[in-house]
Amino acid sequence: MSIFSSTCLTDPRFICHGFLLPILLLLLQISSQLGDCGTIVKYLPGFQGPLPFLLETGYIGVGENDDVQSFYYFIESENNPREDPLMLWLTGGPGCSAFSGLVYEIGPLAFQVDEYDGGLPSLVYKPNSWTKVSSIVFVDVPVNTGFSYARTEFASQRSDSLSVSQAHQFLRKWIMDHPEFLKNKVYIAGDSYSGMHVPIIADEISKANERGLQPWINLQGYLMGNPVINRNEKNYAIPFAHGMGLISDELYKSLQKHCKGEYVNVDMRNVLCSRDVNSFDEITSGIDSANILEPNCEFATQKPLESSWRRSLTDNYPAKFKDTHLRLPSRNCRTYGYLLSAYWANDNKVRNALNVRKGTKKKWKRCTKNMPYKYDISSNFPYQVNLSRKGYRSLIYSGDHDMIVPFLATQAWIRSLNYSIVDDWRPWYTNGQVAGYTRTYSNAMTFATVKGGGHTAPEYKPPECFHMYSRWISGGLFKKEKYR
Repeated sequence: MSIFSSTCLTDPRFICHGFLLPILLLLLQISSQLGDCGTIVKYLPGFQGPLPFLLETGYIGVGENDDVQSFYYFIESENNPREDPLMLWLTGGPGCSAFSGLVYEIGPLAFQVDEYDGGLPSLVYKPNSWTKVSSIVFVDVPVNTGFSYARTEFASQRSDSLSVSQAHQFLRKWIMDHPEFLKNKVYIAGDSYSGMHVPIIADEISKANERGLQPWINLQGYLMGNPVINRNEKNYAIPFAHGMGLISDELYKSLQKHCKGEYVNVDMRNVLCSRDVNSFDEITSGIDSANILEPNCEFATQKPLESSWRRSLTDNYPAKFKDTHLRLPSRNCRTYGYLLSAYWANDNKVRNALNVRKGTKKKWKRCTKNMPYKYDISSNFPYQVNLSRKGYRSLIYSGDHDMIVPFLATQAWIRSLNYSIVDDWRPWYTNGQVAGYTRTYSNAMTFATVKGGGHTAPEYKPPECFHMYSRWISGGLFKKEKYR
């Protein structure tokens, strides 16, 4: 293995966040929980045999006096870690654990979805992992998400600007602790609500590099899946629903007439618009907005573990989810698999294996809904303009059956960047079949749809999204004649 536990303790050029090396070595002998460096995890409860990839977990202190302790899962590239890119992955929400992205989307582990019998859920190896071509750091952001925690009440504050700042600090400190990755190409990535933060983090890294802040990060670009850009995505959910045949021509025309394209911040004095929006909500209430092709399932769990929505971005829960007599979803429902992560992560054997600090997290939740959070960034559009001017690459992908952040919304803000088209709209292929459609722009931006994909596209279409990512990260384009 090329990465060792507590790497930062073994390289005299790097000191663990201000502590003297000899003192840390002594403390390490006393307690493995002291110090911010990671530990290699060779075995995980629920997985048969040793892990076939390198997993490191740990904490990095960020914020004032390191009072925010950010938990991470690092998986080294299964190909060529010294040459392959390094990705920082943020899961959306805000408030969803990075573990959700690891196990349900782009990582090499998945739960075996069997009927829960009270034991520990089983994990299996996933072949379409993005770690086949890159090393990935999955970090629990914001504070108190997943296994991250705050040492003080003040440090428990959460906001867009704090999430950006802490993710930036985290990455610089992580690279300082892992100097073998100083030369690797770096990408910032995430989906859903983390799309609000990803370009801003990349822009902050770029500016800090220009100022000479160390360590220098070899930033190359960013990736976003079905990203939230300005929280006005519902303005495109209604034309999307009409195009997909979910609402009638008459209702759509009435919505256009009375609301004039503004369906999010509806003036309550506009009675006719409010009426039409309520009609839309009622008509589509039986649809799974994350993927309109999927069954609309119950989203509950047995006590003492609480349920968690796919993304806390979707706070408009159907009435049946608020019933005090909730039922478990069917095993055939995708939501059933989400229950397994809570049963697994709240097991003491699992926490010990992951080196979670005792007493720091009473209950792990995949997504923490309704947490106090300050939405203090209205749009990341200016940051994307800055990145485009500097020539950074970007991949923007959309599961084309997502009604939470429809591809129409993503296409609209990409058009507003007003960059010329280099390669026009065309299909891209996987295994000889159309996997989606793509277009590239003069600002080094690639947009791609994932046919049949939902809000978290890699969750629904793992092979297709892996092929999409591996081609793009290697510098390739989605050319029909090459990939058909």
